[in-house]
Amino acid sequence: MPGRIPAVKVLLVSPDPDVRQTMAVAVRSVGRSLDDSFEVVEASDGLRASRLAWRELPDVVVTDEIASRMGAFALARDLKGADPPHPAAVVILLDRRQDEWLARWSGADAWFVKPVNPFDLAETVTGLLGAHREEAV
Repeated sequence: MPGRIPAVKVLLVSPDPDVRQTMAVAVRSVGRSLDDSFEVVEASDGLRASRLAWRELPDVVVTDEIASRMGAFALARDLKGADPPHPAAVVILLDRRQDEWLARWSGADAWFVKPVNPFDLAETVTGLLGAHREEAV
């Protein structure tokens, strides 16, 4: 169908399958609210996530701070510091409030201190997707 916006794609990163599942529940609600097709891609570590992000070009990357083999801050810095920068918005789930400065330094678009309210995460992802789509037009 001409003019149709392609499916929304979100990359979820955590070594913990339970954390990825929680993230998935939150972000899938975004797809329902947008009434759009929605694809979730998962990675268990930051190194794999970086490769997937460049290959799959997700709209949003949500990463757990404890992402092993290239942590969340290094992943965000890798994506946002590239020339040209990766187009995805990056959201980091922090273990400690003291790490907010690292999230800012890494170039992350948003961050939350765990435990994360899934409604807040969904609302933030919705907002980032809206901004991403406006930039694409």
